[in-house]
Amino acid sequence: MKKSANALLNIIADRDIKESFSVENWDEQHFDDQRVHRATYNRIFLITSGSGQVVIDDSSYPVTGNQLLLIAKGQLFTLSADAVLTGYAICFGDCFWEKTPESASNCKAVLFNNASDNQQIPLTANDIQEIDPLFKTLHIEFLKPGYINKPDAMAAYLKIIMIKTANINASLSKGFDSHDNQLYRQFLELVSRQYQNTHEVAEFARQMGISTRKLTELCNRCAGKGAKDIINGQLISEAKRSLQFSAKPVKEIAYYLNFSTPEQFSHFFKKNTLVSPYQYRSHFVHIGM
Repeated sequence: MKKSANALLNIIADRDIKESFSVENWDEQHFDDQRVHRATYNRIFLITSGSGQVVIDDSSYPVTGNQLLLIAKGQLFTLSADAVLTGYAICFGDCFWEKTPESASNCKAVLFNNASDNQQIPLTANDIQEIDPLFKTLHIEFLKPGYINKPDAMAAYLKIIMIKTANINASLSKGFDSHDNQLYRQFLELVSRQYQNTHEVAEFARQMGISTRKLTELCNRCAGKGAKDIINGQLISEAKRSLQFSAKPVKEIAYYLNFSTPEQFSHFFKKNTLVSPYQYRSHFVHIGM
């Protein structure tokens, strides 16, 4: 029997977390709920051992030992029925993250504002030895009874974990100078907040006070792809989420993402995915017939 679109689009939002922050310690944790979750909070999973699969947006990642998984606010994810995880899970909201200094915020911008490029980070044995005690210490602190400035103390531990994660991530250690580094992070932050309103490289360059050419060169140097590719990547990711996990008509999705016409959106989507929005959605609607 064919599933209706509404039957497929059962998305579970994150429950509210006290003070927008939590840490869990998993010891061979099983997951019975295979419904799709939309992340209200950013997540860092440190997996020291595991099995199964995690699907984030429309990409599947194997759950193995010695890895970090990053899930950004707004992404959709689910764990397979056979998933078993040992390690730690950190959830944090933007209001909690504001307690950290600017240096750590720069790390968050690169890791989470372009999350699909940093979704899975493999760890060496030395990485595990260095980062696992940090997660353990943060978890112990989280479990302590409340005290004055406890959120600030936890934010300080999270800052260290974020900086260490950024240092481990090979994509962040390409040696470009600090000024370019700051500009690139600024661009990612702008795109994450404004991609629904503007798609033009020139507009982002104007806000940053640099030329369009310089912004494109900057992105190629720091990310290995152009500024337009980064903007388009954000648009395609959100379009796929809406097509797969909402019942919105294609026309409504087009206007939500600030395309002038549904035809313009359909052309853009097919150019970047090689299938039309209707074909992409049809693939999921017909699963389980």
